Amino acid sequence: MNKAPSRSDAPSVRIGFLAPLSSPGWTEAGRHLVAGAELAAGEINDAGGVAGRPVELLVRDTAADPRTATAAVDELAGLGVAALAGEYHSVVARAAAARADTLGLPYLCSSAVLDTLTEQPTPWVARLAPAQSHGWRTYAGFLLGAGHTRIAVATQPSVYWASGTGILRDCLAPHGGTVVELDTGAHTPAELCDQLVAHRVSALLLLAGHPEPAVSVVRSVRRDPRLAGLLIGAPAGQPEFAEWAALLGTEGAGIPFLRYLPERLGPLGARVDTALRGQLAEAPSFVAFEGYDTIVALAGLLRAHGAEHGADESAPWEHVTVDGTRGRIRFSRTPGIGVWQWTWPPVQVVDRDPAGADRFRILHVG
Repeated sequence: MNKAPSRSDAPSVRIGFLAPLSSPGWTEAGRHLVAGAELAAGEINDAGGVAGRPVELLVRDTAADPRTATAAVDELAGLGVAALAGEYHSVVARAAAARADTLGLPYLCSSAVLDTLTEQPTPWVARLAPAQSHGWRTYAGFLLGAGHTRIAVATQPSVYWASGTGILRDCLAPHGGTVVELDTGAHTPAELCDQLVAHRVSALLLLAGHPEPAVSVVRSVRRDPRLAGLLIGAPAGQPEFAEWAALLGTEGAGIPFLRYLPERLGPLGARVDTALRGQLAEAPSFVAFEGYDTIVALAGLLRAHGAEHGADESAPWEHVTVDGTRGRIRFSRTPGIGVWQWTWPPVQVVDRDPAGADRFRILHVG
């Protein structure tokens, strides 16, 4: 009598996973993203894998470079991956999504939020994070609710930062609000402070890279007595990670940012939180939960779609319904967004508590 092959004997289901793990990428985000993905893959394998086959993650470093990401997608496709996942930086995810669409390879984007992830609608790409327009409108609502209608943005040249500025301007304009753009490449942090005083703004938003120039701008603003009442904000989430608190201490507290977590984790989220704390040796960011949910959702797709590349004419994202750490995950078509989208993950505006920078305060819920 022939013995059925054990799970360990079955060929693996390979998933290519993209993340920024070296500079100039946001490496802390990449590390958390991979940790969540690895935890989910291990749990899926312990439960029998996908159709009896173990999940194998092939992790590739994008270093926040679109060309590196495109090359990684080609390499991974050549290795026979069943799907692609991951990435944090929007401009990098956009390059990966375009290549995955061309190859007809399913790609679930974990964290990038740029609305135009693909130029044209595609059946192959889906996204777990909320679209930038959804999250940043929530942030604009927080600003308006707190009485901030005249704001400045300290920005760098990027389609992502330009898109965010446009969303904020569109949200504030009907309420008489204005947005002053200040180029961090054209002004030193001290000169930025002079500009903030001259423009009489009540809030400054950091639409700039981490740790620099964002950290230097925060230090200059915090230490300028002329700007004692100025709100500093960071909608892109720079204060989420432990490195922010380590670099800035109390100066980095009280800076509201977007975070994609519920007000309270359910049983699954709480269990994953505990496991991630042990794996990371620190509190997990929301990005770690995105990494976990990505692999759980992608396993659901592969069960529906088949684990072989080219098994169908498209990836049936509409058939995916799974329990994630932050709620029930389903994908749908959303007007103005060309990829399948989870509508919507939970959205909060939070900050680090000035009374204890290792604690977070929920200021607004989308």
